[in-house]
Amino acid sequence: MKLKSPELLRAFVGPEHSKKMSGRKLARIIEKHPSFIDHLLAGRRRSCEPKTANRIAEALGLPVEILFDVQLTSAEREVDQRRAVSFA
Repeated sequence: MKLKSPELLRAFVGPEHSKKMSGRKLARIIEKHPSFIDHLLAGRRRSCEPKTANRIAEALGLPVEILFDVQLTSAEREVDQRRAVSFA
């Protein structure tokens, strides 16, 4: 899944003061290396697996759609198109 923007993620992840979660703590919760989070925050990495995106959103208490563009696979799009046709 593609991260909408590093700035948006930084609004929820940062220094441990205030209500933000630290990058290290987030990495620990989602079971990834802290550098993975650092790369997302810096914009050096813009995407991740759907499972990881869901874990990040869950850890931050957000719907995944807030932080990531939810992209359907071609197989999922095909199923959605079939459903739409069957309801028409």
